[in-house]
Amino acid sequence: MKLPYAEPFRIKVVEPLRTSTKEERAKWIEDAHFNLFNLRSEQVFIDLLTDSGTGSMSSHQWAEMMLGDESYAGASSFYKLKETIEELLGFPYMLPTHQGRAAENVLFSAIIGKDGTGKVVPGNSHFDTTKGHIEFRNARAIDCTIDEAFDTTIDHPFKGNIDLEKLEKVFKQYDRENIPMCIITVTCNTSGGQPVSMQNIKDVSALCKKYGITVIFDAARFAENAYFIKIREEGYQDKTIKEIVREMFSHVDGCTMSAKKDGIVNMGGFIGLNSKELYEKASVFNIVFEGYLTYGGMTGRDMGALAVGLKEATEYDYLEQRVGQVAYLGRMLRDYGIPVQEPFGGHAIFVDAKRFLTKVPKEEFIAQTLGVELYIEGGVRGVEIGTLLADRDPDTRENRYPDLELLRLAIGRRLYTDSHMEYIAAALKNVYDRRDEITKGLKIVKEAPIMRHFTVELERA
Repeated sequence: MKLPYAEPFRIKVVEPLRTSTKEERAKWIEDAHFNLFNLRSEQVFIDLLTDSGTGSMSSHQWAEMMLGDESYAGASSFYKLKETIEELLGFPYMLPTHQGRAAENVLFSAIIGKDGTGKVVPGNSHFDTTKGHIEFRNARAIDCTIDEAFDTTIDHPFKGNIDLEKLEKVFKQYDRENIPMCIITVTCNTSGGQPVSMQNIKDVSALCKKYGITVIFDAARFAENAYFIKIREEGYQDKTIKEIVREMFSHVDGCTMSAKKDGIVNMGGFIGLNSKELYEKASVFNIVFEGYLTYGGMTGRDMGALAVGLKEATEYDYLEQRVGQVAYLGRMLRDYGIPVQEPFGGHAIFVDAKRFLTKVPKEEFIAQTLGVELYIEGGVRGVEIGTLLADRDPDTRENRYPDLELLRLAIGRRLYTDSHMEYIAAALKNVYDRRDEITKGLKIVKEAPIMRHFTVELERA
């Protein structure tokens, strides 16, 4: 009999969680203007808002933090991180930043420039900050994800893949100088935490090389992507995660990374590059926006913890349990009849809000409504990946209605037990059982001009 996976760690420190009543939660979310970001952490029982920076660090990471070198220039912790990135990913040039969006800010300043009017950046369902940094510079993000990604009922092993025909159409439509880069997000968060196959990475890289386009990974969850390649793609079953990772990155010119995901740290990020010329150009912006080249936006102790975390995240046993726990939640929800994006992603379960709340109009923010209902029901905080996040069209200022309207339940790394997964599933089932009673959603009272979902204020429609 094949043994099931078990957590490849022991619990040494615990943090108490506060329970609350439905009445309390209903008042708290109203006071928060129905924006889950506005809740205080102590008002949340199980926090699935994000897996970014919420994981638990290992004893080896904590030990490395005690060795942190806080020298302003030339810190040994920087060189530990630099050597780890070169060993794992193959990039000879690295710039540390305080998180992923900072890495985007620095690199996009170097590649797109201050004013990107007329420029486009194709890719697979760009994440919110990625699209925000592109549009902030007056450029446009073009989604070239395969069509299968937008049907949550289709069982496709690599729904994060880029459609080569869509991508080449962009290359033919725009002049080379107006396409500063192509971004491959691994795994693709906005389409449901879906992986990109090695073959697709190779094909996209070859097509970009044909047209002279720079290829950049949004590498926040690269290790989870490598795990899916190992278990789903022919020819990779006998390769180690680290071997797969090295091959993945051999096909791109650089990456940005929010290390708060597959770096398993609470804060940090970096840019990895092959080109010395691009590195030197980006270095200017890194000093302006982040800090000196050997610390960027990070402390020495955080760089040390990240160097260890990157190695731990690329171990098979860790990934088997991490992805397996997400799938455990997904299977329970599916058994309850709750519609979710399938196959299950690596870091989160994405509930198909359109198929869940069929009576709420699309203009009333279906996924956000579902997130509010789940919070009131069980104190579980998820996040909307739908119309609020899609924001308004930069030209018409009309709401953009994406094909997918999802409630993301992001699972922190080494953070919760399977009992927490069972609680989450039961709370969502209770909402599902009364779904036909939910006929009204939410309307906007106040919003920011860009990336509104973080600070938007809403009221009942």
